[in-house]
Order: sequence, then structure tokens, then C-alpha cells
Amino acid sequence: MKIFFRLLLIIVCFSNLVQAQTGAEIGREHLLIDTGWRFALGHPFDTQKDFQNGTGYFSYLAKTGYGDGAAAASFDDRSWRKLNLPHDWAVEQPFNEKASFSHGFKAIGRNFPDASVGWYRKSVFIPKGDLGRKMSIAFDGVFRNSIVWVNGHYLGNEPGGYLGFEYDITDYLNYGGENVIAVRVDVTMEEGWFYEGAGIYRHVWLNKNNPLHVVPNGTFVQSKVNGENASIAASVTLKNDALTIGEFNITQEIVDAGGKVVASAGIDRLSLKALQEQEFSTNITLNNPKLWDLEHPYLYQLITKINTRGQIVDTYKTSFGIRTIHFDANKGFFLNGKRVQIKGTNNHQDHAGLGVALPDELQYFRISKLKELGSNAYRCSHNPPTVELLEACDRLGMLVIDENRLMGINDQHLNDMKRLIIRDRNHPSIISWSICNEEWNIEGNITGARIATTMQAYVKTIDSSRAVTAAISGGIGNGISTVIDLLGYNYVATKNTDKQHQKFPAQLSWGTEEGSTVASRGLYVDNRPKNELAAYDVKQNDNFLSLEDGWKHYAARPYLAGMFIWTGFDYRGEPTPFGWPSVLSYFGMLDLCGFPKDSAWYLKSWWTEQPTVHILPHWNWPGEENQAKDVWVYSNCEEIELFLNKRSLGKKRMETNGHLSWTVKYTPGVLEAVGFKNGKKVQSDTVKTTGKPTQVSVIQEKIAIENPNIAILRLAVKDASGNRIPDAVNEINFEVNGPAKIIAVGNGNPTSLEADQFIEEIAVIKINNLQEKAISGINDLNEITKSTQDWQAAFSQDRTQDFGKKVKAIAYQGDFDLAEWNDQTKITFFYKSLGKEQSIYINGKKIASAISAAEKGNSFVLDRSVLKAGKNNITFLATPLLKVNSWDVVNADPGAFQLLTPPAKWKRKLFSGLAQVIVQKTAGKGEVSIKATGDGLKPAFFKIKL
Repeated sequence: MKIFFRLLLIIVCFSNLVQAQTGAEIGREHLLIDTGWRFALGHPFDTQKDFQNGTGYFSYLAKTGYGDGAAAASFDDRSWRKLNLPHDWAVEQPFNEKASFSHGFKAIGRNFPDASVGWYRKSVFIPKGDLGRKMSIAFDGVFRNSIVWVNGHYLGNEPGGYLGFEYDITDYLNYGGENVIAVRVDVTMEEGWFYEGAGIYRHVWLNKNNPLHVVPNGTFVQSKVNGENASIAASVTLKNDALTIGEFNITQEIVDAGGKVVASAGIDRLSLKALQEQEFSTNITLNNPKLWDLEHPYLYQLITKINTRGQIVDTYKTSFGIRTIHFDANKGFFLNGKRVQIKGTNNHQDHAGLGVALPDELQYFRISKLKELGSNAYRCSHNPPTVELLEACDRLGMLVIDENRLMGINDQHLNDMKRLIIRDRNHPSIISWSICNEEWNIEGNITGARIATTMQAYVKTIDSSRAVTAAISGGIGNGISTVIDLLGYNYVATKNTDKQHQKFPAQLSWGTEEGSTVASRGLYVDNRPKNELAAYDVKQNDNFLSLEDGWKHYAARPYLAGMFIWTGFDYRGEPTPFGWPSVLSYFGMLDLCGFPKDSAWYLKSWWTEQPTVHILPHWNWPGEENQAKDVWVYSNCEEIELFLNKRSLGKKRMETNGHLSWTVKYTPGVLEAVGFKNGKKVQSDTVKTTGKPTQVSVIQEKIAIENPNIAILRLAVKDASGNRIPDAVNEINFEVNGPAKIIAVGNGNPTSLEADQFIEEIAVIKINNLQEKAISGINDLNEITKSTQDWQAAFSQDRTQDFGKKVKAIAYQGDFDLAEWNDQTKITFFYKSLGKEQSIYINGKKIASAISAAEKGNSFVLDRSVLKAGKNNITFLATPLLKVNSWDVVNADPGAFQLLTPPAKWKRKLFSGLAQVIVQKTAGKGEVSIKATGDGLKPAFFKIKL
């Protein structure tokens, strides 16, 4: 027998060793784990509402594995809402006048503690074969102040909302079983002065690696173009997480866009000691490289392979582009040796209906919209962006300022800057690192100059290939503006750029914010009591230039590399010059949906070579016949002739970077602007007086990516002649059939307080006043309907083995309150076993009979006949659960009732004739049908394939 057990022990140990070795030999896996999460709102200070987290005898900060409440692996989250990531719970909240002005009056933050903490939980199965691999969980971005646990083990806290972070979970995992991830997110305190959202709003990944592997963001590809060749310096940082020395070879291959290996290099006979990390470099010559530029953004891929004993144990892929960039103090910016005038926009990261939880494809849509108006540069205002945004800029040809969130020189500040650069430095689109924006308290004094000098020098130790900039909105000629390499002007109406250039002739410069015009899309009369601003390009006040005057300033000065408009898209919050009920900004060239305002055509006229003519306003002014209207035309044509009902109102010559205007008395009909070059008509635009709305119209927007998982639909109404009605405000309802769902609606109206999201409502009802009484057996029904006056508080006696000898069965009784519910409501009781065996009765009616204890609990969908509005009674007849060891914890929570009400139907009012619906694929490929209806209108039926 002893020999048998020894052999069995040897077999088990050998099996575990094989499993460990097998796991170690498998290469890299980067697995998206966005689906199947549970979510519930917690509370910043009320422990009852925060699921008792942080109340245990041992703190998770003091004892390993003591995550408690919702952080515990055993916590029952079945009554929580199911959802997929990315997720922004702020956009789901109602608007409230007492909420933050800068965050779009969404009811979160200090005044709304019940909606300011969110919990996420997910269970992940880890195969036994992964034993021996290096395992980690990576979050691309969580807003904000997140704490993460795995299986109750505290991993760490990330206070910032914009940088990604990753935790090693190798030694905490249950291999061959389920593993619980818990995340607590707290948005009580704002980080910026613009809408930032709430929750896990970027992707989450499970990373599995060989112990010898490339570290996260562990490659850096730098190129130099020498005539017809390019010299590629490719560095890679490896770590050996094994407890023994690792010997290996490195091979690095450059692959072109077609997948062909075009150059390679390698290093042999390398080694790393246990737990050692080191950088290695190769130099690769690439003949006749294709350069990355704005028109042809060609991308290569560096494939790094780590070979141990003839086996590839890690493969790491890095996308990169080959291009040259430099700034000249007198001539501006050069890409691949050619001067490129920066035509940029500033942008925050939210979109209509979605908040900050954007599907990846939407980044391509937004960048494409900016390129359509001639923009070639994007400033990430004012924080590190998503990786997907930078990938879209790489692939579509858009230059980028990548911006740091918080200025400072201590380890945390500098490390955050380093994390940003290390993550993003291989993107060819990035041409500058920004260390700060509008640091009013220090930007004009010696403190600011010192901090900027330190940060700038630090940035160059990580990446010296790009210019370092800072955006200055206050005075210039002192402080940060005297030490920064690339000075960013925010609003030159209050600054003399010529004087600064004369004083600092070697300093590089550009406009990091300019324009700052405010307008409501499609409205042409100021109505300040209603928070409406006419969409003519007029400066806000003397501290700002109009869009046109701003561009003229930069276009006339070659030493200024160009400028970035504030802003490309509207965004939530900062509704200058108004407050409540405005919830969006008015600054955008495009509104929050991406619908262009009239100013977008000014940029298109002078930022592109495409013949452009655009006329404003619309021509629907009933009751205002013969009243004078300001008619503007944006165009890059040499001359414009204006016609009203085919009668010429005169021809005018267009000023470079300007616009034309007429005063026209309103007469219903057709207003047409005709553009001429060299005396020939090349382009025209019309606005028409339309009739009453008769039908709904749906148009699918283009997304510059193959096989997108979303569809973006533009909604409008038309008259009987098929003309789109530009001032329509009809409410449109939406239905979707097929493998897809609606994920967002919007209309770009800055004062709209309509719901952004239509989600299911979940109420969780706890059982109160739980009491107990010993009974003869679980079939003893005598106590079900009796008074509990002679009962005692449940679990007042310790559930020891001695208790079990005295009490063979026990009855528990409690109550719960239900508000009135409708026929749509689904009520589920999620039961957690109170006994080894038990029967359950609600209001005297049997729900379950003699069911055994279930580790994951039981669930019962309840019929209305069992329940009543008001107080309900629940009884459990059970054989008691007992402790085996004195430190065991016996479950004393019977569970909870979930009341789930399906979401209301999606709808949105048109604003200035338009609304937007975003549809996302939910399953495999298939045809999706969309129905859009409105009162008194012919519905629109639209089919798409996802």
C-alpha cells in the first residue's frame, strides 16, 4: 500500500510538472474579456450601500486575500445588472441642475453619492494548462480611482482615469477553475473640467505569457531615412519571470502591409537571470521604404520572436511607420521633408449617447469626419487617448499631439508621463508630446518654468525624436513660455506672437487652441433666454478671435506651424457662455453626433483643394416675408454669384481665407450660390423653402474600416417632394430586429435633456427581520403562517457541531417589501443556501421543496400570484449548516429579490432636422432591420448587414 501511494505521489507531481512546463512553453495570448460583466452602484461612504466592503475584521490592505463585501470571491452578484464593456454609467444618469456644470449636469459626483461609486465583477475560467505561464490583467482605462481584486486579493489602486494599468495575477489564480475579478470605481471627485464619464470605459485584457517574455509596450522602433534606404533601430525589453536563468535568441522581422517579410535581424546566445529585465537592440536596413504620410499612411509591422531551445516562446507585434518630422523656428512643420501647415482640431473623447464608452469603429468615423473638413492634426485634449484612437490616426493619416494629464516633477507625475510615452511612442501619427495645458497658477512664473524644464528634459530621456510642447493661455514672455521648445499659443487675441518670435527667434511655435467660436447647429438667430446661438462665425468676446480671423493670423505667419481649432467636435460639459439647461459645449465645428455646423465648410473651403460652396442660413422663415436675412457663403471659388428664385443678387469676389455675405429679404423659394473659377461655374449650393414633414428618412454613415460591428444612422424627415426639412423637431421612435441592438441616440442639441440611454431598470430587494426557531424537520409546516413573537434573531447562536446535535431542523422567517409593479417586470429570487437541505415558502405558498445546498445558489422566477404589493412573508425550513472548524463562516444571507423592468423604447427628437442612432452587432453575421417612426409620418424601413 505504501508503494502504491508513493507511486501515486510521483505521478501527481510529474503531472503537475508537465502542466507547468506545458504552460510555460505556450506563447503569448492577448484575450479581450469585455463580455459578461456584472455591475451595480455602490456608495462612497455608506457601507450598507457599498456592499459592506472594507468592514471585515482583517483589512485587504493588511492581510492578503481579505477582500470583503463585493470584493470577495464568494460574493453573490447574481442580482446585479449584466453588461459588456466598455461601459460609462455616467451617461445613463439623468440630468440635474445641481450637478456639475463642467461635466454636463449628469447626476454624479459629490452631490449624488448614490451614483458616484460603481462595482464591476466578472468570473473567468483559467485552464490548468496555464499553470507555469505569466498571467496578468490589463485595463486600458477606468474613470476613476479604481481598486482591483482577483479572488479577494487586493491588486492595487489607480487614481487617474486615463492611463492604462496592468496587474500580475499569476500566483493568485485558481488553475482549472473560476476566478473572480472585482473592480470598485469612484467618481466622487472630478479630474478635469469637462465630461469624463464613469466606469470601465476602455477595454480589459487577460494576458498570458511565457515566463520569458516581452514586457508590456516593450518595443521601440525608430527610423532614419537615408536616401533610398531606411535604418531601423528596434529595441525590445525582455523580462525573465522564471526562477531560473533563461537562455534565448531574438529575431526581429519587418513585415510590409501585404504580410511579406522585407528585412530582418537577430541576436543569439543571450541570457537573463531569474526575475531580471533588460533591453536589447537590433539595427535593420530596409531598402526603398514606403513612407508614412497624410495621403498614404503606410504601416509596417515589426515582429519580435523569442526563441528558447529551438522553440518560439513569445511573439510580439509592433505596428510602425517610417517618416521624418521636424519643426523649424521660421518655417513651421515638415513631414518627410515637405512643409505641412498644421490644420488641427482639439477634441475630448465623448460622443452622443455613449459618453466616453466608444466602440473602436467610432474612432475611425470621428477621424474621417475631421479629415473631410480638411483637418490633418488632432490634439488629445487634455489627457492620454485610447489606443484605438491612435490606431485610427495611424491608419487614416492624422497627425497627433499626445497630451499629459497632470503637470509635476515627483515620481508619480513623471512616471505617468513615462507610461504615456512608452505606450504610444511607436505611433507614427504622433508628432509632439504635450506636458501641460493652461496651468494658470504657474505658467507665467519661475515655478512653472522650473517644472516645465524638468519635465521636458525627462521626456527627452524616453523619446528625443519628437518636440515637446506646452499650451499657454495666459501671458507669454515669462514662465513656461521662455523654456519650452515648442510653444503652444492658446488664443492669440490676447498675445503678440510676432513679439515673442522676435524675442525668442529659435523657439518653435504653433497654435494649440484657437477660434473658440460658439454656435448652435442649424440655428441662425440668437435667442439667449433659450440658450441658442446663431451659427455665424462671430467671436465670443475680445479675448477670442473668430474662426476666420484666427486662421488668417496663422496662415499669414510661416514661423507658426499651424493651429488647432477649439474644437473639432462638441462635447459634454463646459456649455460656454451658458449654464443650465445647456449640457453640451457650443465650440465644435461638428456637433456631438458629428453633424457639421456651418463653420465646418469655412474650414473645408480653405483647408482642402476640393471645390466647395456652402450657403447659410436655411430658407424656412414662415411669417417673416420681406424681412432682411444675413446670407453667408463659404467657398474657395474665385467668385460667387447669388440667386433668389433664379434672379441674380450680384456676383462678388472671394477673399483668400474669407467668406462672402449678402443681406437678402426673405421670399420663399430657392436661394442658390454659384461658384466660379476662371469664369466657369465649378460648384453650387442651394437652400430651399420646404413643405410640411411627411416621411422619415434614414441614411447610413460611412465608417473607414472593414467589417465594422456598428452602424451609424442619420435620421431626418422629408416633405412630399423629398426635400430634407432643416428645422424639423419631430420625435422619432426606433425599433431593431436581427442580431443587433441600439446602443446610443443623439441629436447634437446643447439644451436637450432627453435620455441618452434606454436601459433596463433593476431594483434589488433585501429580506428584513430574519428570525429563527427550532422545528422537528423540514416538513414541519406548523410555523409557516404563525406569529414570530416567540422566535429569536436569526443566527444569534453559533453554528457549531454541538448546535447541530441539539437542533436537527430550523425555520427562518423574514419579510420584504414590494412596490407595485407592471406586467413587464420580471421578479427573480436569488437564493443563497441557509441549510444542507431546505424548503422555501412565500406568503405560505411553496417555492421549493427539499432542495440541497447549492454552492452557487438557486434562482426562482416568481409568478405574480405568489406576491403582493406591500409586505410579503418568506419562510425557509432547513437542516442547519454547521461549522467544521471554529474559524469557518456559515452563510447567514438568504439572498435577494431582483425586479427587472425592460427598457423603454428608444426615441429622440430631431434637432435642426437631424438625429443619430448607433446600432451594434450582438451575435453572428446577419441582416438587421431598422424601423423609424414618427407621429403622422410615413415610417422608414432600413436594412443593414453586420
